[in-house]
Amino acid sequence: MVLPILSLASCASIVSKSNYPVAFKSDKPVKITVTNQSTNNVVYSGTAPTTANLPASNGYFKPAKYDITTSKGVQNLNASLDPWYAGNIVFGGAIGALVDPATGAMWKLPKEVTLSH
Repeated sequence: MVLPILSLASCASIVSKSNYPVAFKSDKPVKITVTNQSTNNVVYSGTAPTTANLPASNGYFKPAKYDITTSKGVQNLNASLDPWYAGNIVFGGAIGALVDPATGAMWKLPKEVTLSH
């Protein structure tokens, strides 16, 4: 009974999330701006150290890609494939293989970023 239910589940959507709190670490206070590379929209502006809640997806099957701008330059922050997405293959969840990209749960962001000074 449980196995058929699991086969219809979207693994990453169940155990992961679509937005992640990303901690921006800095030895001293530094002004940061986080910009979505695809839309060129500023998604966060503040002073680090801080934490910002960022979407891991930039659309269907598209990982989020951000530019983090400080007075010292620009760093990239890119989402990577969430290992839980592979659970769709293991458990045969073809539906999950389509749902996870739609919810953004197929991608993950790192827990923290250390800013260059």
